[in-house]
Amino acid sequence: MTKFLGTGVALITPFKTDLSIDHNALANIVNYNIDNGTEYLVICGTTAESVTLTKQEKKEVIATIKKANDGRLPLVLGIGGNNTAEIIEEIKTTDLAEIDAILSVSPYYTKPTQEGIYQHFKAISEASPKPIILYNVPGRTSSNMLPATTLRLAHDFENIIAIKEAGNNVAQYLLLLKNKPDDFLIISGDDDLALGVVLAGGAGVISVLGQALPKDFSNMIRLGLEGKAKEAYKLHFKLMDVTGQIFEENNPAGIKAVFEALGLAQDTVRLPLVVASEGLKDKIKKTVALLK
Repeated sequence: MTKFLGTGVALITPFKTDLSIDHNALANIVNYNIDNGTEYLVICGTTAESVTLTKQEKKEVIATIKKANDGRLPLVLGIGGNNTAEIIEEIKTTDLAEIDAILSVSPYYTKPTQEGIYQHFKAISEASPKPIILYNVPGRTSSNMLPATTLRLAHDFENIIAIKEAGNNVAQYLLLLKNKPDDFLIISGDDDLALGVVLAGGAGVISVLGQALPKDFSNMIRLGLEGKAKEAYKLHFKLMDVTGQIFEENNPAGIKAVFEALGLAQDTVRLPLVVASEGLKDKIKKTVALLK
């Protein structure tokens, strides 16, 4: 699945001051990413504050991104949760035209066993007409999908094509890279580790920062895929400060502060999230000004 090599970005949902969706800003962000080297777009992931969007708002967000994209980049849609039956129903009732794959997070809050995680994704695989990218993010789900479970799923189901691994665990990445099937993609979900993962054999990244600084971020990953470590690390070091800053408080408040500094979107978020503190926003503005 070469369409998922390189840099994918987990798009934010920009909001206006009244908390309604800013569809113009969203369309502009899509075009900005296409113009600056991003390889694919991820819709309605965690960074999109998708848990605060109504079903109708999700449909409108998908429609705006599809229209702005106009078939230029592959699209990945987030459909996941901790109610397996509900996810299957959402897959069956969602218009998946123009969607190239589904990104599905390991069940959160309920903390299933590894067998429970396996059976959850088995049921999703059997219901999905589209390829599936697994998503392991223990910091949000409170459970870690172990490499053995990921690899079992990769071997057992042809339409499970990749994992977005976001455990910030180098040893776990290396186990996956060492033992994965040849055609299974290991995609970094950790912006700070993405280059190292790519140099070790990973397929790329689904990035938060990449959507705001797509030229430098996508070039860094491209150089990594070409094995040009020295040149790639120059960009890694250039982006290192802001990569840390956007996760200091919460995601996506940090990345929205970057977008505000760039003049591309307001920094508004929906409760229970709050905007970045003035101290962090000031720090981000100064860092972004140095990157221009």
